[in-house]
Amino acid sequence: MRAIFITLSAILISLNLGAQTAENQHLLFKGVPIDGTMNEYVAKMKLNGFVVVATEPGATMLQGDFASYKKVIIGVVTLQQKDLVSKIKVMFPKQEDWASLYGNYSNLKDMLTQKYGTPTEIIEEFPSHPNLNNETLKFMYVAGGECNYKTIFETPNGKITLHLDHIDSDCFVALSYLDKINGNIIKAKAIDDL
Repeated sequence: MRAIFITLSAILISLNLGAQTAENQHLLFKGVPIDGTMNEYVAKMKLNGFVVVATEPGATMLQGDFASYKKVIIGVVTLQQKDLVSKIKVMFPKQEDWASLYGNYSNLKDMLTQKYGTPTEIIEEFPSHPNLNNETLKFMYVAGGECNYKTIFETPNGKITLHLDHIDSDCFVALSYLDKINGNIIKAKAIDDL
């Protein structure tokens, strides 16, 4: 009986430690923890086949292949006062029509659901046009910023948000990864500034 109790206790302790370890890890992007300085993180992305296309204080843009999409732009973001990577934004190739744009969004949503489980939140609407059925108008409203399409996955290590986005009239699917640990450090730094 004592041996069973000791074995059961050891199993429960190891499960508890495993859960704590998972929650104390950084969110991963392409298998790389979202952590470290900008230079450290960019070096890891270069090893994953990405090339730097632009740099500015607090952000580096890279280009490469991601999730079976070619020439994706990856934005790596830090707080300028604290060189700590906390957020990654992926911008998929621009699309020319609603069917292609929504197809990319749906495909990525399905893959993310397979990996992370049921989304925490899904909002898919055109707030000013609730009964919109015209694909040409849908695409036009995305380009005009009148679209609210997003799917959010909350994980123990951070938040992943898939959404439709635009820059000027270019429409594309975007995916943001926010690391919980470093996000909290950045938030604490911002609160200190107040």
